[in-house]
Amino acid sequence: MARQVRAEQTRATIITAAAELFDRQGYESTSLSDIVEHARVTKGALYFHFAAKEDLAHAILELQSATSRRLARDTEIRGHTSLEALMRLTFCIARMSAEDPVLRAGLRLATGGTRPRPPLSHPFTEWLDIVTARLLGAVKEADVHPDVDIDVVAHSLVCFFVGTRVVGRSRESVARQPRRTAEMWQILIRGLVPVTRRARYLSLAARLEREIAPV
Repeated sequence: MARQVRAEQTRATIITAAAELFDRQGYESTSLSDIVEHARVTKGALYFHFAAKEDLAHAILELQSATSRRLARDTEIRGHTSLEALMRLTFCIARMSAEDPVLRAGLRLATGGTRPRPPLSHPFTEWLDIVTARLLGAVKEADVHPDVDIDVVAHSLVCFFVGTRVVGRSRESVARQPRRTAEMWQILIRGLVPVTRRARYLSLAARLEREIAPV
């Protein structure tokens, strides 16, 4: 049992080291030797868990997918409206991306053209499915105008959220993401939410930003 625990710890250490380097300098510019040095493990330990750099990229995308699905479930089962659940999900991802190099690396891999291995979906496809489901629920709950094109809104929201993080990576601290997420929602709420319900969700966006802002 102790050997298995050590093996799992070593695997996690290697994944984190790879994620930090992929996020910092890109997938193509990172070698397995770089990862070995950064993780402070032997080449043998790395090859025991991962036969190639592509295997590490896939492991990171798997972890990103699992985290996104877990957060989506968590926000859904807590009794929030569909729109609030969606807002909370985006703020949770923004917060965790600031803290977790695996999520940041997953985004860089996804935007850099790395293709997940089946049956894993591309992160953007997965996010579009989650956003679409929440928006459909919000329409049924009268929190979003009934005449909006859900596919267009879902695509625009994912592009907005991903694009903000990609641009921000080279221009400002990742700790700025809560503010950018709040700004995104301030724009979207004014276009999507009926006037009678708008104040509630604008207030929620401000509150969620305060809750996850760095100390």
